[in-house]
Amino acid sequence: MSRSIMLRGTVVLAVVLTATMADAQDSPDYFRQNCMNCHTIGGGRLTGPDLKDLSKRRVGRDWMIDFLLNPKAVIDAGDSYAQEIFDASGGKVYMPVGPGMTKQRAEDLLDLIDAESKLEKSQFKGRQFSNKPFTTADRKRGRQIFEGTQQLKAGGASCISCHSMHDTPALGGGRLGPDLTEVVTRLKGRKSLSAWLVAPGTETMQPIFKGHPMSDDEIHSLVAYFEASAGKSPSEPSANRIALLLMGLVGAAGLVFVFDSLWKRRFHNVRRQLVDVSSPGDHP
Repeated sequence: MSRSIMLRGTVVLAVVLTATMADAQDSPDYFRQNCMNCHTIGGGRLTGPDLKDLSKRRVGRDWMIDFLLNPKAVIDAGDSYAQEIFDASGGKVYMPVGPGMTKQRAEDLLDLIDAESKLEKSQFKGRQFSNKPFTTADRKRGRQIFEGTQQLKAGGASCISCHSMHDTPALGGGRLGPDLTEVVTRLKGRKSLSAWLVAPGTETMQPIFKGHPMSDDEIHSLVAYFEASAGKSPSEPSANRIALLLMGLVGAAGLVFVFDSLWKRRFHNVRRQLVDVSSPGDHP
């Protein structure tokens, strides 16, 4: 009996240890997929702060774990340091809870950040994007990519499927995601937006682009288009709906005209046959 209990205990312990090791081993992949769109380790600030030497900041490890488990709750509770981070990122969008986030996952991520911070160059320093001035050709290509008239090399979905811009065509863009006219302003500039487009972190965009990443050239062109749009008035859903309604009315009127013409021709043909049959010359 005791041997059976010991065997079961050994199996349970092995499962727990395996799961813990797996969490630790996939922390780099987890950080790359869920954190790098807003943070670097030694590469400077993006939408969120640079995480290099995170453990040396004035808050303790327990605070960091609580924040990773529920950033919104910590901010809304009035924590001064959390509010400082929130305000520095624009004060509009809360840091999302990472998918599958647990206390153990948070511990592993903090260990990863500590280890990477000690390196001369972390693997999470982030991609270095070109600072060359945008051209008219860049902006034109960016709009084509947004509208889907130029397909992405890796086969990703066009932006207009879910988003709109100030100059989208009459039928308008998608409404699943927000209008992107002011996205450069919301994400605090060119560098942050470029990093976001490398690995979009929202629940909707992540599975779409995970296997279909954009190239640096495509990101450069899109950012050029978005930067040129900053300060413009976002598209109005009501205006697009009016345009769609007018097009529908014109189309319906055209169909009525076509069917009316066909019906009149049919009516006259039938009437002529009836008149011919009922004329006096046809009776004995």
